[in-house]
Amino acid sequence: GVERGGSMGRTPSDLKRLAEGRGHRFSVLQVASAGMKDGSVTLPLGSVDLDTGTRLRYYVREGDFAKKEVEALWMGYKKRTLEETMMNSDDGKGMFTPSCCMLFSTLDRGTKLFGGKGGYETSIASDFLPTLPSFTGFYSNGVLGNLDDTESGSMDTMVHGSAAQFVLIGSKSRRPIYSPAKAIWEEKQAAQKEEEEEAVGQNTAEEDGQPAERTPVVLEQRAPRSEDGELVLKRREIHSGRAMTVSTVEWSVAEKTATPTSALEGFMWDKETEVDRFRERIPLQNLVSQCKLYIMDPSKPAPRDWIGSVRHAAEGGKFVIVPECKRMEPTTGSLRKRYDVAKLTKQLTLAGAPAISINCDGVLFGGSLDDIPKAREASSSAALELSTSEGDGVVVPPILASDLILYPYQLYKLRLAGADAVNLVAGSLASKDLLYLSKIAQSLKFQTLVSVTSEVQIRTITTLSPGSVNALIVSNRELEDFNFDMTGQQALDLLKSDAMKDFRAKHGDDVPVLVEGRVGLIEREDEKGETSPEQYLKELKETCACGAIVAGTLATSNTDDSGMSFEELNAAC
Repeated sequence: GVERGGSMGRTPSDLKRLAEGRGHRFSVLQVASAGMKDGSVTLPLGSVDLDTGTRLRYYVREGDFAKKEVEALWMGYKKRTLEETMMNSDDGKGMFTPSCCMLFSTLDRGTKLFGGKGGYETSIASDFLPTLPSFTGFYSNGVLGNLDDTESGSMDTMVHGSAAQFVLIGSKSRRPIYSPAKAIWEEKQAAQKEEEEEAVGQNTAEEDGQPAERTPVVLEQRAPRSEDGELVLKRREIHSGRAMTVSTVEWSVAEKTATPTSALEGFMWDKETEVDRFRERIPLQNLVSQCKLYIMDPSKPAPRDWIGSVRHAAEGGKFVIVPECKRMEPTTGSLRKRYDVAKLTKQLTLAGAPAISINCDGVLFGGSLDDIPKAREASSSAALELSTSEGDGVVVPPILASDLILYPYQLYKLRLAGADAVNLVAGSLASKDLLYLSKIAQSLKFQTLVSVTSEVQIRTITTLSPGSVNALIVSNRELEDFNFDMTGQQALDLLKSDAMKDFRAKHGDDVPVLVEGRVGLIEREDEKGETSPEQYLKELKETCACGAIVAGTLATSNTDDSGMSFEELNAAC
């Protein structure tokens, strides 16, 4: 390198010049030849005029200096930018604003030069330009350009064989920078704000006594069904991507990703993904070991008799109301402004609920596995409070865990969470899976309830051995779109069906049959032509249903005190 100016008194620090934004002090020239013995250097004839006293520098590739050089270069850029901002009279509106940084680095400036740290030059640039949305570039055999801030054309353009060049690109018309990540974030924020405003408006309408507008789920086309009328369900595809390999890195690119044909199928795929994430944290083998230690520990609570509590409440022909704590419905949204499972459980326990259902699904219903221990603790403390004031005879309501259970892994998680009974959805399970999960549940001392929506599902349960199913839940929900049959006829038809008679003949009349889905909201017409929810409760009771699991009714009638809503509905039975 030949020093520009040639004066012996010039500051010898290149780093200081770079930090001041003045560029390099030396002009790098092509060397024609060099003598190793005497240290002589021959420059091309006519390339430069050398005077006595001109400094020459031999550039040696050295990692520490290279790091300092890059940092000083960007320090000088920031210094010049600040000076231009201070001198600009229009608040920086006319200044150049970079939207992209491109790095052209020669092949010898890799991880070895920078002490084994990959991407060093790019990381320094991103530190000085934290708001820049795009960094790109590539390695090259050489870099074209000047080593200082001289204008192009003032000297011959040169090729530097060991260098790095940063090129900042921006809009000539001073358009604002577009960031795809920021745009996506703003869209999500706007959508979330719209959902919150809609939920607040919905709750406000309900408080004012006006019926809130409900938007049912509408599928683009009907879901495929088998010959017996059941939904055709496929498990989630995990090997549908195209494998991509670069060096030691391998990943999968999604191609022709399948879409669910029904709400239940999409629910199952999301649940499988959720369970896979749980398995990544705690493998099944470790979870089983934890569960065994939990069961052997005498200080840990054992599952309580959920079915026994329901039967006791149904003595004398009483229609039993089992309240369910649920955050939201997939078809109607949030049921309450604020969902506090501990508060709700305490209110229901004090109101005398014989048993409680906790919807702990986090995919569609907004629940959590932590809701079960919270509900168990709150109900125990409420029962203790009630027994102190009213004496003995107060029973803590047992907890039914309501979730879409597809794997034994979920049963072990529910056992550790403190559930007393579990609910299996017959429409999502093949007969062999239903049998396998019921046996696992029995081994964990769970009581098993099975939810059905068709006669085919009832006949499948009938094939199981007596004692495999402790109770049956007849649902008004349509699994294709998760909407409810607001006439209530679906549950009534199932209760009167021949399949139900066959089930009772094999498993016994003492197996409780409960109804689920808008009980307390569905109105039926009586003999006088008057419609009321009480008429539907009467028809359910006449078809030998012993009770109902209710959630939305409690939130609709009184969002502040679910205990009061439970007492009102229980009195109507």
